[in-house]
Amino acid sequence: MGSGPLVLLLHSFPEYWWTWRLLLPDLAAAGYHAVAVDLRGYGGSDHTPHGYDPFTLSADAAGIIRSLGQSDAAIIGHGWGGLVAWSAAVLRRQVVRALAPIAMPHPNMLRRAFVADPEQRKLSRYAIGFQVPFRPERKLLRDDAAEVTAILQRWSGSTQWPDSHTAHQYQAAMQFGATAHCALEYYRWAVRSIPRPDGRRFAEQMAAPVTQPVLQILGQNDGSLLTRTFDGSETFVTGRYERHEMSGVGHFPQEERPTEFNQLVLRWLNSL
Repeated sequence: MGSGPLVLLLHSFPEYWWTWRLLLPDLAAAGYHAVAVDLRGYGGSDHTPHGYDPFTLSADAAGIIRSLGQSDAAIIGHGWGGLVAWSAAVLRRQVVRALAPIAMPHPNMLRRAFVADPEQRKLSRYAIGFQVPFRPERKLLRDDAAEVTAILQRWSGSTQWPDSHTAHQYQAAMQFGATAHCALEYYRWAVRSIPRPDGRRFAEQMAAPVTQPVLQILGQNDGSLLTRTFDGSETFVTGRYERHEMSGVGHFPQEERPTEFNQLVLRWLNSL
């Protein structure tokens, strides 16, 4: 949507590209070429048996940017999309002009908190539950994927969100093809790789500095991440770094408070 410098929008679990529906027209009106895509394994993207690691996902992002005829893009990524943004900024540095990770600490800070912070580990216990085969998929899809709405409600900072229409959209999307299984594969790689060579290699590579401008946005009432888990993310950034905490907002700032969120993003993009 729109024309101008490319802005690539990447969603998270348990959503799909539609999470950016309120930002896309504002970006286009401000003179940007805004593109929102489904991550690997979601919606209209390929539902592959493998490839849910940040090395492959970063390559996916780079491929999308080049397929659009652009040499680079600003990446705005929420949750897992934010992890892809952080990763691509280091692993595919040449294609990332700037990044805005939303509700996602630097991967090494998240890894550290998962291992060393009992309170964060308690909030993340759902990810441990996702490690067993078959059962999490069945739970996620039971009763027309009602668990999707339960997750949205637990992680958000508002009793008013999601409304029934929004909840229905995300429940329907989770039931498409192999989306439920593929979505859980992200968590399976993230947890299982911690002691493995590929996980250690990722952490080592992500210790390299992020030289691009970074806008980090988080909700103070995120039901899945402690605010302190984000602390220290700035130590990995040598480019310009901004952090904004949105009060009364949970894990989904782009939907819980879209007007304020869009203003933050546009001000930042226009300053680059």
